[in-house]
Amino acid sequence: MPELPEVETIVADLRPHLAGRTIMRCELLFPTIVRHPEPEVFIDSIAGTRIESVGRRGKFILIGLGDDQLLVVHLGMTGQLRLVDADSPVEKHTHAIFTLDDGKHLRYRDPRRFGRLLLGTEEALLHSKTMPRLGPEPIDPGFAADELYRRLRGRRTSLKAVLLDQASIAGVGNIYADESLHRARLRPDRQAGSLSRRSAHRLHDSLRESLEVAIKNRGSSVDTYRDAWGELGGQQEKLLVYGRAGEPCFTCGRPLSMIRLAGRTTVFCRRCQR
Repeated sequence: MPELPEVETIVADLRPHLAGRTIMRCELLFPTIVRHPEPEVFIDSIAGTRIESVGRRGKFILIGLGDDQLLVVHLGMTGQLRLVDADSPVEKHTHAIFTLDDGKHLRYRDPRRFGRLLLGTEEALLHSKTMPRLGPEPIDPGFAADELYRRLRGRRTSLKAVLLDQASIAGVGNIYADESLHRARLRPDRQAGSLSRRSAHRLHDSLRESLEVAIKNRGSSVDTYRDAWGELGGQQEKLLVYGRAGEPCFTCGRPLSMIRLAGRTTVFCRRCQR
């Protein structure tokens, strides 16, 4: 699933090309990809709207349309949002096509259909529960280490589970949870509430470093992720533990271990992450 670095890359790619453009019309090839409002209302409401901003919140792409309206795109596991020429062949599994006033197409493609499109004010989307309430942004300068420590205190679940909980911290998924915990030298199955303030500060720094390095390298293409132009990211070549179970740890040389936590495959080093 695309996580914070991948979504941030797509947003940065699209922002200069979408801001100021008008959405002339929308074609839904798979209408149920729209979760709010009804697909017919979605099509009618979005036609003629002007794009004022392109941003991100957690793993959600937020396209501001004025009057506090948001076109929200969640990529799910395999979603891709690309800006292409109108005469480009329509790829299989393309579910929505937005025609812009410059003739370009913004196309949403999702082979596994776990993503979703939303339209409405933030208040309406939260009220409808089609968009969840999210925790703080881990790369936000205002997100202090002591705030992470406070959110971990009293939690009896594993560190990995807390990092995956979008209500606790927004934007982190399986890849960067594993990577951050390895950088912080913390076992993923350790009880979150057992962390000292010093260890929480170390996790805070490693989390931010893991995400910022991945953004610099345009995300990890470990499965279907592609940027707004259909190109691969580069971070998958630099991952320390994710996807490397059984391979030697880059630090100590011991084979990396794999367990299941919070329903997800988890890779770590038993020597370095004690």
